[in-house]
Amino acid sequence: MPLFEFKLPDIGEGVAEGEVVAWHIAPGAQVQEDQEMVEVMTDKATVVIGVPYSGRVTQLCAKVGERVPVGSVLVVIDTGGAQVTSIPQHPTARKNGASNGHGGGVAASAVGDIRETLPGVGFLTRAVELKVERAVEPVASAKEYFAAKPLATPATRKLARDLGIDLRTVAPSGPNGRVTQQDLRARGPGASSEREERKPFVGLRRRIAERMQMSVQKAAHFTFVEEVDVGELKAMIERLKPSFERLGAKLHYLPFIVKAVTLALKKHPILNTVLDESSNELVYKHYVHIGIATATEQGLMVPVVRDADTKSPLQIAKDIQRLSEGARTGKLAASELTGSTFTVTSLGKLGGLMA
Repeated sequence: MPLFEFKLPDIGEGVAEGEVVAWHIAPGAQVQEDQEMVEVMTDKATVVIGVPYSGRVTQLCAKVGERVPVGSVLVVIDTGGAQVTSIPQHPTARKNGASNGHGGGVAASAVGDIRETLPGVGFLTRAVELKVERAVEPVASAKEYFAAKPLATPATRKLARDLGIDLRTVAPSGPNGRVTQQDLRARGPGASSEREERKPFVGLRRRIAERMQMSVQKAAHFTFVEEVDVGELKAMIERLKPSFERLGAKLHYLPFIVKAVTLALKKHPILNTVLDESSNELVYKHYVHIGIATATEQGLMVPVVRDADTKSPLQIAKDIQRLSEGARTGKLAASELTGSTFTVTSLGKLGGLMA
């Protein structure tokens, strides 16, 4: 039986590993070349990798949420006797400019469609449709199993509700991967609780948590509160608001706060530095990229207003409006979410005295 082991390719830009966000195929499924196979999140972007050869999937070698080093086997495919000598070229990879940093080659051509959008957005809210026939395969433990859209009869679904068991976490033993009542009873009534719900902590939300934890560990934390009379600023905003709206920008306090921050950073450049721990050097940034903390349904995003020190309040307002809308709809490029030298968090619309 000719088995082809597909390994996570080198997708370039110094990426050493990727996190499996979603599988679009299942063990036992018949798949076609170029069919969407797996969604992998890296530090740079979300990458959708296509099926390299037509055949039958015999094994998925990584679970959703698992981090896989470049070169590790992702999936094993029975090619049914076809000769496999190299990874075929994928037109989508060439079209989107996927590169391994060495002028192209096998690894780069295997990447598939690189989506420069928010990494992992929508995994927890999107039911992944597996348009293939499911096959039964043993699973090590219930906690390791997750299916976005489990198959089950109405009676089985009712029993799952009565027992407080999430069907998505139950390994199926029925025909075509169907969850049976026996599968539920094997878990037992104490396996879950109606007062608790478990969801896989993967993709974007896990990355946000890691960055927040790193910030707590590495950044110096302090709090300073000052009261400022902004009566003249408020009057100016009311006066300029109609003209800004005619130019396609919503005027509020934030563009002026950002502009004030850029002036302060120019006056106190040490606040616009980063510590390079590898060389024990302070790196002074002679540019000001302001991150704007933005709340979205997927979590906290920080899109970046680049070269804010060279822009007018009108230009900053337009950038903030575009970036905020892009963050909430998941349409920002990966480059628009990185590189900030300073971050501004605005809780103005929520009210309150301090945060």
